[in-house]
Amino acid sequence: MERREFISLIPYVILLPKWLISQETKLNHIFNHIVNKARDENWSTLPVSEVFVNVAQEFLDFPYLGGSLDVDLEEKCIVTFEGFDCFTFFEVSLCFARIIKKRKFTFYDLVDEVTFTRYRGGEIQDYSSRLHYSSDWIYDNIRKGVVRDRTAKLGGTKISFKVNYMSENPHLYKQLNNNNELLNKIKAIEQEIRKRYYYVIFKSKVPTVENRLENGNIIFIATSKKGLDYSHIGISVVKDGVARLLHASSKFNRVLLDKPIAQYLNENKTATGITVVELLEP
Repeated sequence: MERREFISLIPYVILLPKWLISQETKLNHIFNHIVNKARDENWSTLPVSEVFVNVAQEFLDFPYLGGSLDVDLEEKCIVTFEGFDCFTFFEVSLCFARIIKKRKFTFYDLVDEVTFTRYRGGEIQDYSSRLHYSSDWIYDNIRKGVVRDRTAKLGGTKISFKVNYMSENPHLYKQLNNNNELLNKIKAIEQEIRKRYYYVIFKSKVPTVENRLENGNIIFIATSKKGLDYSHIGISVVKDGVARLLHASSKFNRVLLDKPIAQYLNENKTATGITVVELLEP
């Protein structure tokens, strides 16, 4: 919703259902709490990676919430604090950090930033313009100057991903089901991803580089699942010299600071390794 559209609805707010008013109040409370804390503690003077971790830790114990971006068939930039999956957790934390560094402090600024990072080229066209595959998100946000890939310098191996999961399973996506136009767009995007190369530090090597992971690195966990590239995303938080995974966990049904990254990988049978990405100053 554009700002002017929202303002035009203000006279009719009394007609909104109580549950919707309650959600708006909760969203504003959380947003304002983080903004006020950032101002009081001068987060804008910190490196963006530190602001990223600070914001992310404000969401500790928030519930896990899957499918929050797919409530409508029409593609919209949805931003909610009701809960997070692994992607929306790191995404909202990252974008919040970027607006704090830019000293922009409205919810509309956050939505604009999420739009910029979530969609190919920063623009919403339709469902296919969302960066559904993590490999595509990495590629596009490197091009936009949001992040940089550290994996090669950490000794990662050059690989390609044979992605086709979405096009092979359109019945799992209500936007693709019975929509050949969107499905063909997704197929074309998958074909482009398959042409690219990425770097992954294989699971067996992660313990040897774990002490080189930095606070605020984004950890993309590569998977052996057919047709996919990455299966999970978290944030590296270094405490007492140990890099632990801060993430939204479906297993624990909440956002938590989990075990050391190498240990987490070792306990994940389908994980094959990690791609390590760092934020650039906005």
